[in-house]
Amino acid sequence: MAVSKNFGYIRISDKSQNEARQVEALLTYGIDERDIFTDKQSGKDFNRPQYQALKQCLRQGDILYIKSIDRFGRNSKEIKKEWEEITQDIKADIVVLDMPLLDTRQHKDLLGDFISRLVLEVLSFVSEQERNSIKTRQAEGIAIAKSKGVYKGRKRKDTSNFNSLYPKWKEGSISALEVCRQLNISSPTFYRRVKELEQR
Repeated sequence: MAVSKNFGYIRISDKSQNEARQVEALLTYGIDERDIFTDKQSGKDFNRPQYQALKQCLRQGDILYIKSIDRFGRNSKEIKKEWEEITQDIKADIVVLDMPLLDTRQHKDLLGDFISRLVLEVLSFVSEQERNSIKTRQAEGIAIAKSKGVYKGRKRKDTSNFNSLYPKWKEGSISALEVCRQLNISSPTFYRRVKELEQR
């Protein structure tokens, strides 16, 4: 039987944030730095290149460590779906450092499972509500900036190397995930650029 491995997952919302606190927390659990996957994007869904790469690495008996549930995601329905895929389909365990009750290595009995699911339900709901509040505050800030004539909109990501990587992806010598990683873009951005390029 293959030896189980420990993995870590980190998510920060944008490049201006610092993941050092999460990295430090994971390293204290003996996780090798090369087994820590980091995404720098919104938690609205799980279309994140590093998270998807992590799922490809997970095997039965492995353990995934996360600092807190909001670093995992911000969409309640998606959080529960991914949680079930990892713990039930892949049969790996998940440990949420900030919430000891969310440790699937423990509480294997019926009552423990019920409590864990209840905690997950509450925390994922709270995480989604926080995201909604952030979006509301952002919209209010944009409205104020527009009224003052100082809003410049979101800066378009630099994908100048996309044209050179596109043929490699098309011929199958490189995956979409690898293109996303090299350009530091999300999957939706990748497929939007593909569509733009193919419609020219």
